[in-house]
Amino acid sequence: MSRIDRYAVFGHPISHSQSPRIHALFAEQTEQALAYTAQDVPPELFEPEVRRFFREGGKGLNCTVPLKKLAFRLADRRSERAERGKAVNTLALRADGTILGDNTDGVGLVRDLTVNLGLILEGRRILVLGAGGASRGILAPLLEQRPERLVIANRTPDKAVRLAGEFGDLGPIAGGGLEELAGESFDLILNATAASLSGELPNLPEGILAPEGSCYDLAYGRAPTAFVRWGWNTGAAISVDGIGMLVEQAAEAFHLWRGVRPETGPVIAVLNAERKSPLTEPATRRPAGTDP
Repeated sequence: MSRIDRYAVFGHPISHSQSPRIHALFAEQTEQALAYTAQDVPPELFEPEVRRFFREGGKGLNCTVPLKKLAFRLADRRSERAERGKAVNTLALRADGTILGDNTDGVGLVRDLTVNLGLILEGRRILVLGAGGASRGILAPLLEQRPERLVIANRTPDKAVRLAGEFGDLGPIAGGGLEELAGESFDLILNATAASLSGELPNLPEGILAPEGSCYDLAYGRAPTAFVRWGWNTGAAISVDGIGMLVEQAAEAFHLWRGVRPETGPVIAVLNAERKSPLTEPATRRPAGTDP
């Protein structure tokens, strides 16, 4: 009997995770023999649990918050995008026994924006709301698309300025406070703050979204987030949450582990169909990157 390759997602908490469902659909679609489970691992147990998982035959792991920085430190080698993001959401056991750390969040976001939603980022003005870990992980892939300008806006302006300075070698990027946005307009606004997790909105000035502009919330839920609703009310051409990013970053991890890239469109369609009606149940919202 052939041995089934084992994968898992570690997080704390983890009961909300969609990753096992996503990877089961990937495995079925690509005819890959694997098992993927979710495991609640508190930060203090992270390293011994990772070591045990790989020692007992595991092949790869996803890591959600609050474990991404711990995964970054644990990895023997890291991809360039993980180094840039200073966080790892994917661990892969290599043939020589070393552990590779990667960050698939940013590339997953860009693929959802450009392939699934058909947005052109080159030459566009992009606003990223928030200067935390979610923002850090997406900046390099966004700048690789050669936007006209990328601005990070944060309630603490100094944090946004420092973060922008770390990525200044990759393209035109600036950071500042939310109050500095008055008079500006952007073709794409990305919400990477925690506001959607509590149903709140950043304080955005009128006219901040350019005509035919788009809104994207890195969080997702069973019901539209407050930011997605703001986009609709503001007249956005597209205003969506991060369920597509969730699937795309998972596909990138799957490809790293298995050497096969699954079709993401059908999986996104399944997850959207399975989301419950906002009229019957309140939203449960999560950031998109690996269910963090």
